[in-house]
Amino acid sequence: MPAARRRMPAVLTQRADFLAASRARRQGTPGFLLQARRRDDDGPPRVGFTCSRKLGNAVTRNRAKRRLREVARLCLPDLGRDGWDYVLVGRPETTVSRDFAALCDDLRRALRKVHP
Repeated sequence: MPAARRRMPAVLTQRADFLAASRARRQGTPGFLLQARRRDDDGPPRVGFTCSRKLGNAVTRNRAKRRLREVARLCLPDLGRDGWDYVLVGRPETTVSRDFAALCDDLRRALRKVHP
């Protein structure tokens, strides 16, 4: 599918999916941690976001999640693979303060390492 027509992956909502991804492949980056797992189907990619209280108060966590959602919206339609779940886990201080272009580069680099 052309890049212009690809859509944002579906969003993970079930706790079991997040737990399964946490036991699968991991790739750390300066801005966040990427967890990725291959599902047993060939459905569209799915993505989830996690920001714990270690990041700060609710305002800081929400800002970190907004930034991670936008990074995923820009990068995953082109680089994500069908049949995979991805979870982006925010890092204290860096997810909120890191340059946005650097966050996008972090996701691209992490996906290349997860999918050799």
